[in-house]
Amino acid sequence: MLQLKYYSYDLAFEYPFTIFKGTKTHQPTLITSLGLADYVGYGEAPAISYYNITVPEMIASLEEKKAMIERYALIDPQRFWHFLHHLIPGQHFLTCALDMAAWDLFAKMRRMPLHRLLNIPQGPTPLTDYTIGIDTKENMVAKLQAHPWPIYKIKVGKADDVDILRELRTHTDAPFRVDANEGWTFDEAKMLLPELQKLNVTMVEQPLPREEYEAMKELKALSPLPLFADESCRTEDEVKKCADGFNGINIKLTKCGGITPAMRMITEARKLGLKVMIGSMNESTIGSAAIATLMPLLDEVDADGPLLLKQDVAEGLTYDNGIIKMSGAAGLGVRFMGLKN
Repeated sequence: MLQLKYYSYDLAFEYPFTIFKGTKTHQPTLITSLGLADYVGYGEAPAISYYNITVPEMIASLEEKKAMIERYALIDPQRFWHFLHHLIPGQHFLTCALDMAAWDLFAKMRRMPLHRLLNIPQGPTPLTDYTIGIDTKENMVAKLQAHPWPIYKIKVGKADDVDILRELRTHTDAPFRVDANEGWTFDEAKMLLPELQKLNVTMVEQPLPREEYEAMKELKALSPLPLFADESCRTEDEVKKCADGFNGINIKLTKCGGITPAMRMITEARKLGLKVMIGSMNESTIGSAAIATLMPLLDEVDADGPLLLKQDVAEGLTYDNGIIKMSGAAGLGVRFMGLKN
């Protein structure tokens, strides 16, 4: 019989983290564990306010369904995901945490790293970026200088976006990825994209509001830069919608419901000729290890949560100038520690 446990944390950021949708100083996150015999697997779901997801609400759902989850016979994590999909419909964040824990547990029981269980071939992996949140020009420069890195993600959504990027460009030659988080209008994006190309911006995430698929088709046709869907591609059923308006998709494990649907989204995106990225929702090392497991399947990766957080609850990943190295241990390869005093 499965043993379900959970842990709630508010993990402090190194700097206040600001995107177009708001600012936060801490990342609330829910860690779940599934135990069987001597093995325990871990998963994570960070709570995101603009998706109306809170840790207390996820815990309430866990408590309500705990007995049914614990009685489940875990013989296949994919079937477990489908069980959760019907047990807690629409609760993708919580499903993600449980799906992740199930895969971690299942691989540990077979004494192998999860990538081997998933038959993911090992080879070169993309570099992760380091994210610079929206701030004053001076503060954004200071963050960049304090964290030398081979590639940066720059959060935008202010009237002086280009001026800030021009100033940042004077301090580094590293490529920039720009993430607008739905912050631009079509006319703004049309004006900004050629300017961003001059500044060695390599891609732009979610320039327009998520439902503007038709406008994105027009924008894609005139854009000199690759455009990646984020908010427009939250779940599996939205991958096909993005094929005509974007060059790629940025999958978030928490938004889609975990590793199981993410693997299907990668397959579907490849069939449609889309590039694939998996992005961070400011996960600790636990959630970031799940992203790292899938890196060989990706064109781009944004898994810098542990770099942005001042606190962590696990160990097992190392970051070396954009390269993420996994421990090689069974499952996700991480060791849960909780918060140290």
